[in-house]
Amino acid sequence: MQQRAWHHITDLTRRTIFDALRLGKHYWAGKLDDVEFLSRIFDLTSLPSNDNRHMDMAGDIARHRIMNPTDWDDDWVFSDPRIGLLQVPDEVFLKFLCEMVHPIVRDDTEVDDLVATFNRYLAPDGYRLVVMDTMSGRRVFGAELALVGADGPLDDARLIAQALSSSHMAAQISRMRANIVQDAPLAIGSAKEFVESLCKGILDARVVTRTGKEDFPALVSMTRDALGLKVNPKSDATLKSMLGALGTMTNSIAELRGQMGTGHGGVPGTGVPPAGVARLAVNAAVALAVFFWETHQATFNRTPRGTDR
Repeated sequence: MQQRAWHHITDLTRRTIFDALRLGKHYWAGKLDDVEFLSRIFDLTSLPSNDNRHMDMAGDIARHRIMNPTDWDDDWVFSDPRIGLLQVPDEVFLKFLCEMVHPIVRDDTEVDDLVATFNRYLAPDGYRLVVMDTMSGRRVFGAELALVGADGPLDDARLIAQALSSSHMAAQISRMRANIVQDAPLAIGSAKEFVESLCKGILDARVVTRTGKEDFPALVSMTRDALGLKVNPKSDATLKSMLGALGTMTNSIAELRGQMGTGHGGVPGTGVPPAGVARLAVNAAVALAVFFWETHQATFNRTPRGTDR
């Protein structure tokens, strides 16, 4: 799917970040040389050389920054028009920042300071860097698009991921938040996967046997039963209505993911869902997950281990 080019990060923000890097004496390429670092983001072999002795930008940089390191200043990359960091789409600029704090590029001792600096200046333009994954126990950062009203439910979801010490679920949450606007199908798919992961975690904690082949509705149904949330005709009418709605919510998220989300080959010509639909799916999935998690926490100590309810 072709992504839209976003330009919310202003020229002022970009220049301010570059100035902060200069003042803090943070070398942008970290432990890598300039060619190694920039090749993680750009195809340098497709960009021109300003030196007629080389066929492409990779050779140009190697001569003037590796063979003859004093030819160009350390911050040459901030203003080189071939890279165009002041004009590139937000996703490319953010990729540049994320690579700066990647475990392969930089030691942990500098990462917290850099991420705090980036987030301080990115905030007015609606972005921030967050942990998306881990590599050998080291944090890997990605960018999130800040959305009004999105943090409340997702902050609750993050508490679940932290309680389960799950970097996998933390990454799902970050993908949901970052892609509601930029890649709605991915946000919808990640919302479903988040509920699936939580259901599996609850079922395993309660020693409920799974075959591993259960689909999404089956996992939710098994979790509901394990938590004692079966609809009982004698239940209070309001509670009965709420529990009955769980099934409808589950099926809706699954169908939406199948029709518009990631995970299955889409029918050619399938339209991209609007951000509002993606936000609805994310909020519904998080609400369901939080309800399951709070019920699990409230009843787990009173449920005999090994009991398949």
